[in-house]
Amino acid sequence: MIRFEQVSVTYGDATEPAVRDVDLTVPEGELCLLVGPSGVGKSTVLNAVCGLVPHFTGGTLHGRVTVDGRDTRTHRPRELADVVGTVGQDPRAHFVTDTVEDELAYGMESLGLAPDVMRRRVEETLDLLGLADLRDRALTTLSGGQMQRVAIGSVLTTHPKVLVLDEPTSALDPAAAEEVLAVLQRLVHDLGTTVLLAEHRLERVVQYADQVILLPAPGAAPVLGDPAQIMAVSPVHPPVVALGRLAQWSPLPLSVRDARRRAAPLRDHLQQLEPARGTKATASGTGSYGPSTGGRGTEGRGTEGRGTAGPRTGGSGAVAATPAATGAPAAPAAVVSKVTVQRGRSDVLYGVDLTVHPGETLALMGRNGAGKSTLLATLVGMHEPSSGTVRVGDATPHRTRPRTLLRHVGLVPQEPRDLLYADTVAAECAAADDDADAPAGTCRDLVTRLLPDVPDSVHPRDLSEGQRLALALAVVLTARPPLLLLDEPTRGLDYAAKARLIEVLRALADEGHAVVLATHDVELAAELAHRVVILADGEIVADGPTDEVVLASPSFAPQVAKVLAPLPWLTVPQVAHALEATA
Repeated sequence: MIRFEQVSVTYGDATEPAVRDVDLTVPEGELCLLVGPSGVGKSTVLNAVCGLVPHFTGGTLHGRVTVDGRDTRTHRPRELADVVGTVGQDPRAHFVTDTVEDELAYGMESLGLAPDVMRRRVEETLDLLGLADLRDRALTTLSGGQMQRVAIGSVLTTHPKVLVLDEPTSALDPAAAEEVLAVLQRLVHDLGTTVLLAEHRLERVVQYADQVILLPAPGAAPVLGDPAQIMAVSPVHPPVVALGRLAQWSPLPLSVRDARRRAAPLRDHLQQLEPARGTKATASGTGSYGPSTGGRGTEGRGTEGRGTAGPRTGGSGAVAATPAATGAPAAPAAVVSKVTVQRGRSDVLYGVDLTVHPGETLALMGRNGAGKSTLLATLVGMHEPSSGTVRVGDATPHRTRPRTLLRHVGLVPQEPRDLLYADTVAAECAAADDDADAPAGTCRDLVTRLLPDVPDSVHPRDLSEGQRLALALAVVLTARPPLLLLDEPTRGLDYAAKARLIEVLRALADEGHAVVLATHDVELAAELAHRVVILADGEIVADGPTDEVVLASPSFAPQVAKVLAPLPWLTVPQVAHALEATA
């Protein structure tokens, strides 16, 4: 169905091809996963399938790409639209209408399908992706995950033979991601659709792949093979594979189910060891949280205290001190008291009580549309509560001038590009210094720390997702806000980039910054957060130490916790540290 014949792509004045000597075949009716570190050319390969390379994204294509027998060099993307459906990383870039139902119908209108066919397919797609309740909603009012599902649905309605997806689950909560992946499997198994997708969160998708294409390094030839064989040599792999490598399991497990079948000896061994991080006992000994809920039947778990969560294990396996573990308690970085925020006549947040302490890293979790982004926006004054109070330091966000507020709180949104409006990195840094009244060069120093190889002259839109995130983070940190908010910070990041981000955020917490993450990345929460708060329908339904909350939630538990349950380990580094201590 998809055939690459000695394909190389070179952009502009680059001295080396973005991809080199790609020679492979993706058969009809298979789900093929494209993996590799950031910058190896995954998006270039995807764009070559749908014809964006070479027709729209620039560059020179050598070799030949055919899709269902059509040569992409002689068929422009519009001439492939009935064969290939494409969804990129940013769903908003795909939207051309105003409402969900209109967006689902637009592609079929472009192909001239009959109205009765269009109506039937729209209804099928609404049901497949759980969008029926959103059919009349304006696209601008949707959460990031809801937008992603609409973008996928807009190409499914045309019934393409090939689906090309770039990070299809990156903005989705675990349950919604499973729904989308279940739909993709149905398309593959029942309709014979060929699916080619790139995804950094391999823990979600690798077990469903029929084949894996590994791009090991920039310019390196791809390796195509069985998922387990490729994961054994891949530089990027999910936690369950990392655990299998650590335990020397063969063949390597790709799913939690397969890993649990092999894990009995490991669980028996770990059962005898002292956990390498906080448990309920240690958490209760170091203090707990203020009231965590307010409203309609939620079950708050916190009591008044210093806002700590017990010791945590960092990436190296060493036990790290938690915020306020010693000394007099500091004033809270933020206090949200019985806050209700309305959109139209509906409550987006209802009776929320939350206290965030200096040096604390808190993960906000919950399904798409639960109110996580709204809560972050309220903390930076973008929404005025209809009832209740919000304090960030000594400021009331919605009553404070932005130039003053940025010294109290900074937000890195889901799309870092929303903060970046200058033509060069240097101009962005100069503007950030000016906005924060910081000495010249302050932001540039932060960028150098986060992005040592990015020149001043590069345009922010030419940066990778991870680089844009780092630049936006540097812009926000220039004002040194005591409270740092990040909305889906690992979207578009590979495992190595995520590890670098964790190091930066952990260092900020050690310096006394409070860090709040709205995230669907359960592995990030397990690795970094002292505390997890789960939102549902605008209310807090769980609030407590990370290990207690995620171990009690099948949806938000990381892979290692599921494999080793009921033991309290959450991450591979924790397990490795425990085993090394007894070696």
